[in-house]
Amino acid sequence: MNQQDLIASVVQEVLRQISPSSAGGSGVSAGKVGGSGDGLFSSVDDAVEVATRSQRQLAAAGIKVREGIVQIIKTTAGKNADAWGKMELDETKLGRLDHKIAKLHLLQNVPGTEFLRTVAHSGDNGIGLDEAAPWGVIGVITPVTHSIPTLSANAINMIAAGNAMVVNAHPSGANCLAYAASVYNKLIKQQFNIDPLICVINPPTLKSAEEIFAHPRIPLLVATGGPAVARAAMKQTKRAIVAGPGNPPVVIDETANLDVAARSIIQGGGFDNNLLCIGEKEVFVVASVFDKLMDAMRRAGAVELASSAIDRLAKAAFKYEKDHYAVNKDFVGKDTHVLAAAAGVNIRPRVDLLFGETDESSPFVFEEQMMPFVPFVRVPDFDHALDLAIKHEHGFGHTAIIHSNNLANITRMGQAMNTTL
Repeated sequence: MNQQDLIASVVQEVLRQISPSSAGGSGVSAGKVGGSGDGLFSSVDDAVEVATRSQRQLAAAGIKVREGIVQIIKTTAGKNADAWGKMELDETKLGRLDHKIAKLHLLQNVPGTEFLRTVAHSGDNGIGLDEAAPWGVIGVITPVTHSIPTLSANAINMIAAGNAMVVNAHPSGANCLAYAASVYNKLIKQQFNIDPLICVINPPTLKSAEEIFAHPRIPLLVATGGPAVARAAMKQTKRAIVAGPGNPPVVIDETANLDVAARSIIQGGGFDNNLLCIGEKEVFVVASVFDKLMDAMRRAGAVELASSAIDRLAKAAFKYEKDHYAVNKDFVGKDTHVLAAAAGVNIRPRVDLLFGETDESSPFVFEEQMMPFVPFVRVPDFDHALDLAIKHEHGFGHTAIIHSNNLANITRMGQAMNTTL
């Protein structure tokens, strides 16, 4: 049986095992220790027990087996991208189908064992080797915005490095994640005879997340999510790698290629309806090129909203609670026509991004809204643009973008923002 036939047979087997009620959020039927091997568990302790055992099997199997497992994940995600993208969109109701599918194909670019390099040192005091050792069992928290892609990318990295995983998914994307994990686990078992490396708590709860955070046999946490998830992970006494909130600013100075900037903002801010935390969220533009950039945005296919329409959209998309704004979740990840309707505007089909001029006080500027509308703020000069970019990135240290041909401005912004990307 070739790999494509093997994948098809495993997918059919897993489909038969999904409980009829799973679409309603009650979870895929959970596995037990020593059970079917799908890697789904109702108990964190059971999941950790199996993950510990499978990690030892992985460590003994060697690098070539890890390479083979990474290839299984990439190949399976690619072959099932259309079906899995639709499955995730149907469950989460967030984003765009074509971009859900694209993210699963993009897993081909996620690095695996090629990042494991042994470094040798030789000198007067002898010879030394630096080798990367696995953590063992990693506790993983995944977001609703990219359920299967986050699971898959994490699995590629973590298994390549010799680890097993215990995963607590966001409840609103838990079923599709559990399904993908069970397919991966069965294929790995059939090809390499290794027990489930991706152990998923099914269904996930707040209690199971807390148990993962505190579990003595989980030495490392990897959490992706909003501010509450990030804070919870970082409060633990163990090591944590956290991908928290982002509000990426864009700065455009008078030397920028405006057509390139416009196309980039549409591609980034419109991708999966701006669910990605690295997507462009607010743009600060030097006044001397502001109107020309707005023209470039229109030429590139974005639709401009007038100030009155932006005000109507803001009232629908944000709720003021006590002393702060909160995003209306009914608009998160929704298509541009949904936002346009709330703004009282009819737009043509297949618009990737809405945009318009606002001032700094707009909640679209200072909130990570995750919607396909991007505000543009007119500023007198680069210095003012940089100041506002620093202010509205909120010190998250996440992502910042500049369009410029002025190397001094690019260097200055990179050093001042000090973001990961």
